[in-house]
Amino acid sequence: MYIVTGGAGFIGSAFVWKLNQMGITDILIVDNLGESEKWRNLTNLRYEDYLHKTQFLKYITERGDEDPFEAQAIVHMGASSSTTEKDADYLMENNYRYTQMLCRFALNHSVRFVTASSAATYGDGSLGFDDDIAALGSLRPLNMYGYSKHLFDLWADKAGIFDRIASLKFFNVYGPNEQHKGDMKSVICKAHAQIGETGRMKLFKSYRPEFPDGGQMRDFVSVKDCVEVLWWLLEHPEASGLFNVGTGQARSWNDLARAVFTAMGRDLALDYIDMPEFIRDKYQYFTEARMDRLAAAGYAAPFTSLEAGVADYVTNYLARGNPFLGNGAEPGTPA
Repeated sequence: MYIVTGGAGFIGSAFVWKLNQMGITDILIVDNLGESEKWRNLTNLRYEDYLHKTQFLKYITERGDEDPFEAQAIVHMGASSSTTEKDADYLMENNYRYTQMLCRFALNHSVRFVTASSAATYGDGSLGFDDDIAALGSLRPLNMYGYSKHLFDLWADKAGIFDRIASLKFFNVYGPNEQHKGDMKSVICKAHAQIGETGRMKLFKSYRPEFPDGGQMRDFVSVKDCVEVLWWLLEHPEASGLFNVGTGQARSWNDLARAVFTAMGRDLALDYIDMPEFIRDKYQYFTEARMDRLAAAGYAAPFTSLEAGVADYVTNYLARGNPFLGNGAEPGTPA
């Protein structure tokens, strides 16, 4: 059985879709649906069962040496991904401690364990974006979310287990199955609705002279590329360690805006607005994944360009009003 935590969330549900593509349905989805709209991500997917995250943790902690699921792999994508979350105790338990406990369970039962870290662990980027384990101790995340992810990576390094697990530092992920994320949705998703309503798009002004308005840069990566990396890691358990997951090429918000307007067949029309003061000192002006280590581990698949990824997302999902993987609109499938 494949266990996917956060399996109703963005990257988690996208990975379940990938498993289905590979003919795999023996999947346990672990999540916390609550009153959210995450359940909609599940409607096109095939899986064996669902467990609430608390019930799942109870199962694995009360069974001692027994693995009640006979798991083949645990892909742990479950976490609070809000970069503005202020409840530090919640993030400590939900993002750090929970991951620790799942990792111990997986190692005790010789189960492949792949978990999600974040590019937020790099802080302001002044030390670069090199996924070198030796450099972990020098990183200073700018928000509690990034810190909660960083703590697990530090623990894994101290415990000497990076030769048996994979922790992935995802950069700016976008694509289908993110509708439930509210304010944490990608700018592409927000922009599509904004442009549809007003014909214009808003971007934050820059507060650093070396970056023009809209010239702040990020490494934008398609969720479809992310799940290809996850699948490859399950196929290659010898590839363990800490890995960035991005395209390796920083692009500006202005580039992203042009891609969205082009995909929508609209003329570019931008407004630059003030950045809220509470995030100005925590804002990343530049991110770019260094991808050498994943390539050295053997991953050779190309990453989708920003223009191609945005065109796919807008044309096959957002424009159809059905922004979910498995909706029948993917290229090569009947509409």
